[in-house]
Amino acid sequence: MASRPLRPGDPRRLGDYQLLARLGEGGMGTVFLGRDPDGQPVAVKAIKPEFAGDEEFRARFRSEVNRAREVPSFCTAAVLAADPDSETPYLVVEYVDGPSLQEMVHERGPMSPGDLHSVAVGVAAALTAIHGVGVIHRDLKPANVLLSLGLPKVIDFGIARALEGTTQHTRPGRFVGTVDYMAPERLDSSVGLVTPAADIFAWGAVIAFAGTGHIPFQGDTPMATAAQILTRPPDLYGLPASLTELVAQALDKDPRKRPTANELLQRLLLVATPKLITVDTPSPIAADVRTPVPRDRRENGRFDARDLLEQIIAENPAASPYAVAPMSRSVERQLNKVRRPQPTRPRVGTRTRTRSRTPRRLIYAVAAVLLASATGVTLAYAQNTGKEPSVAATQLAPESAPASASVKLLGPSFSDPLREPGRFQESTSEAGRCTFRDARLHAQATGRSTYQCHGPTDAFAGDQSIAVNLTLAGAGSCAMIWFRHLDTRGYQLTACAEVLELEELNGAVLTSIGRTSAVALAPGTPHNLSIVISGGHATVSVDDKPAVQAAVADPNLASGRVQLGVTNTDKAKNAEVSFANLDVRAG
Repeated sequence: MASRPLRPGDPRRLGDYQLLARLGEGGMGTVFLGRDPDGQPVAVKAIKPEFAGDEEFRARFRSEVNRAREVPSFCTAAVLAADPDSETPYLVVEYVDGPSLQEMVHERGPMSPGDLHSVAVGVAAALTAIHGVGVIHRDLKPANVLLSLGLPKVIDFGIARALEGTTQHTRPGRFVGTVDYMAPERLDSSVGLVTPAADIFAWGAVIAFAGTGHIPFQGDTPMATAAQILTRPPDLYGLPASLTELVAQALDKDPRKRPTANELLQRLLLVATPKLITVDTPSPIAADVRTPVPRDRRENGRFDARDLLEQIIAENPAASPYAVAPMSRSVERQLNKVRRPQPTRPRVGTRTRTRSRTPRRLIYAVAAVLLASATGVTLAYAQNTGKEPSVAATQLAPESAPASASVKLLGPSFSDPLREPGRFQESTSEAGRCTFRDARLHAQATGRSTYQCHGPTDAFAGDQSIAVNLTLAGAGSCAMIWFRHLDTRGYQLTACAEVLELEELNGAVLTSIGRTSAVALAPGTPHNLSIVISGGHATVSVDDKPAVQAAVADPNLASGRVQLGVTNTDKAKNAEVSFANLDVRAG
């Protein structure tokens, strides 16, 4: 994925690293393409200012960075440096050149059985290593699996826990992660504690997506998807029969019945060579359309994973790494690395094991992953498409293409002084009401509730601007502005006396994408607030001064209405916000 130019407010240097361009942006921060003192490319993840001021977050960030350093670099982007105590905390990781699994499937469709098996082995090996140092990923998804020219690499692990565990930045209805790949215990705490088994569930969902082109639990909204995850069996239609049983076990509702990462890996290495098949669930019927390559032959320097495993076992795992010389010297380095004595450390989860058996298992894991890469998954990608592999942003999902690039649904521009009913109508319910008085639209919320006024149906997509004059009645009153909003999906701005926050709304799930407490809205004082969306990026300004920025480039939230309302943060008093002079412009 091509990088994007730095924006005016972006830093040009963090520590010893020069920042050159943007690679991606997410709820926790921005990933930049950087250059180290030796001139080598790196990926630099800069944490957003609103988290930088939270000491609880800094402490968790520091802890998770230290754990991330312990994960073997063969399965992830290696951590090169970090400064949790900097004014802008940042993390520097290896720059990974290659598409994400999400990009590859979207561009080319479901993977072939052989390539899918290789990715399944690679991700299982990565989870084995990650869990082995006491880390739970918590946000494994196709966008976080990079198919580099060496082997699949899993990114963005553990760091999300720094945010998830910080109570100041979470509230009911908000989750850190992607609902499509969340385990039941992530959605409903009564199912059980969040353990490494949650990553196994995500592994099953990721492999199902890669093999079928669709997620195994798919509702019309995130809330409906969550309900399916909690109550329905997975849809595995189209998944190769060689993986169906294992993926189904990984997607078991009961975390205690799922295999561990190491058990996944061992079973994958014993699965027969995958064949191209079409299956239905729950009664899979396999139909071969391809003759498998004999397992006792090596062709063009490639080995079957089972052949190498049997060879290593037969020749003694402690034998010279030159026993697998055809795999290149990188195998030698990785085998030497995992043979080093490891300190004893309890595993995370309900079962307690030591690291004493890990080196032998990791020898198999490294060999399997390197063999998986030798099948040429990513090389085939570049050769078959005729394109150079794209750059995938490290540690955060990359920015999507602006919605305006493909959506041409533009509603008419309009201006509404909001003096009387027109585009907005008066309404009332138990949660609140919207009325006109004193030549302004007044939105009221009773108790701890949010109330949306009945507004226009004009739909906008692509670049647009929204400007309105608003007044907060009290410290507990927060103005709400929704845009690209349809039913229970869209973006929303919450403007309170001491905080401005942009969020992505997906049913019951709210994800913060931008937040600041540096701009104050004085209650009782009119303020001019604007939202300017350009190129998939939103800038919020208060009284003509930029306040908060965020990416709004989700292609699934490409168009929708502009709405006004109010939310109450003070359960003892009702909240009220008044609006005037709303101006909405397309383009």
